[in-house]
Amino acid sequence: MNLPVVQPNSTSSESPTGDTRRHLLDLDTDDLQIWLKENGHPGFRAKQVQNWVYQQRATDFQQMTNLPQPLRELLEASFVIYAASESEAVSSSDGTEKLLVRLPDGGEVECVLLRDGIRRSICVSSQVGCAMGCVFCASGLDGVDRNLTRGEILEQMLRLQARLSADERLSHIVMMGMGEPLANLDRVLGALSVAKSPEGLGISPRRITISTVGLPPAIDRLADSGVPYNLAVSLHAPNDDLRTQLVPVNKNIGIDAVLDAADRYFEANGRRLTFEYVLLGGLNDSDDNAKELVSILRHRNVMLNVIPYNPVDGLPYQTPNKQAIASFREVLEAGGINVKFRQRKGGEIDAACGQLRRNRGKAIS
Repeated sequence: MNLPVVQPNSTSSESPTGDTRRHLLDLDTDDLQIWLKENGHPGFRAKQVQNWVYQQRATDFQQMTNLPQPLRELLEASFVIYAASESEAVSSSDGTEKLLVRLPDGGEVECVLLRDGIRRSICVSSQVGCAMGCVFCASGLDGVDRNLTRGEILEQMLRLQARLSADERLSHIVMMGMGEPLANLDRVLGALSVAKSPEGLGISPRRITISTVGLPPAIDRLADSGVPYNLAVSLHAPNDDLRTQLVPVNKNIGIDAVLDAADRYFEANGRRLTFEYVLLGGLNDSDDNAKELVSILRHRNVMLNVIPYNPVDGLPYQTPNKQAIASFREVLEAGGINVKFRQRKGGEIDAACGQLRRNRGKAIS
């Protein structure tokens, strides 16, 4: 499906192209109903418009044939469905597809479609860049520019959904792209409210995962939302000294505070916690590291996702060798940890978060 390249600015009233139309995806149902009534149209049309966008994959208001022609013309004059454009789209032999999406203000974010059996999962960004400073991650090498809007997050989802064939259905959403989702929590929750709605994308909250390096106050806010999203905490180390080395923001938080907040989240909604652990050769892949992990996790109802590092050009970190990976796994399993070693997907297309944007920038410069 060819998506439009119109680029109104979703963060200010006018884009660099001079287009003053609003981003439709920034409006929730109530906002759209108010706009319709102010312009002399019944509020029930809002759900018709949203059905076309979210379920029938419409990319143009003229496709909305159950709307009166004058309303279609008014919508077209007032809004755009897609505010960004696709700078680059790449695909891998394993079915992974990755988009580099260029925003109206010139910023770029990445999002990924992953095919695994019958699962069709998408990984979506929440910020332009990232401020968390994980030393091995390409997303944060240049810091963070800004939060994405609700509409910019939703647009990534729709662009990836549009790449599915007629017999494919989106099944899972992961907020694990560029940025820290809990640092942009209000807009992330706004976008996910559409993702989980039967009138939106219709994805069960139990198939939606929010990934975080661990921001305790925001984890508590997420728990208070009452929606049973899966929480994935990017741990990456079993102790404060090593975690602060790899995830500098940990210096002001501490691993105990992160674990305690994760426990409170589990108590609030009963969903088993996931901890992510990127395995870096010679840094956090020793048997002693594995034993420490066992000591802090074995009494918790958790799944540990271990991810062998996907190397990034210009960074000194390496994928562990097969022997180290096997030994690390053996220690964890012997300690009774539920562990899954994630298969690397999309390596040939720079599928690790932030790689495509960074490598493209190098090529342009």
